[in-house]
Amino acid sequence: MDTLKLNVLERKESGKSLSKLREDGFIPAVRYGHSKEPMNLSVRYIDFTKLYKAAGESTIVELSFDGKKAVNVLVHDVQIDPLSGRFMHIDFYQVDMNEEIETDIPLEFVGEAPAVKALGGVLIKNLDEVKVKCLPKDLPHSLAVDLARLATFDDQFKVSDIVLPAGVEMLETLETIVALVEAPRTEAEVAALDEKVEMDVTKVEGVVKETPEGAEGEKKEEKK
Repeated sequence: MDTLKLNVLERKESGKSLSKLREDGFIPAVRYGHSKEPMNLSVRYIDFTKLYKAAGESTIVELSFDGKKAVNVLVHDVQIDPLSGRFMHIDFYQVDMNEEIETDIPLEFVGEAPAVKALGGVLIKNLDEVKVKCLPKDLPHSLAVDLARLATFDDQFKVSDIVLPAGVEMLETLETIVALVEAPRTEAEVAALDEKVEMDVTKVEGVVKETPEGAEGEKKEEKK
């Protein structure tokens, strides 16, 4: 993959001024890490949108400043407006290319599980990402999960089955199940789910069964 680059500007705006910055098509950001003083930045919205689609949070990005030497960073955190879905703030973490880092790598599920296609099973994904350790130059953009390995309902794809590039160390428990295929429910199981469970409320603590009007008196009369 070619080196991903992003041009940024040093930012003086803060507080309420950030609303105007966003209206002008920029995203407020901060760069920190590797014994560096935090630096406030602004990024063109359209530029970051294109970069994030390609880089995500697991690919080294070359961050360029006006008149300053470019630095290598990871997109460490992104704040998104829950209503509009727009980027609101970005954290860039500067890395040392000679120092190992630990980070989460997304899993890419490829192919189709025969146990789903041929047997009608249901694919279950237990993990979306895994934590690894490596030098920044060895950092993979994603790691493949080959669903073709799931031919029967007894098959499991575990962390140990993930093929790692050279120089990358897995930090997850190797026996952790990444994906499997469950057998489809039988007609009896589906019917059981649809049945309404009737409960005798008199057996629930704190609930007293009401006595029909007049019945109490009738019982007393019978005892006389």
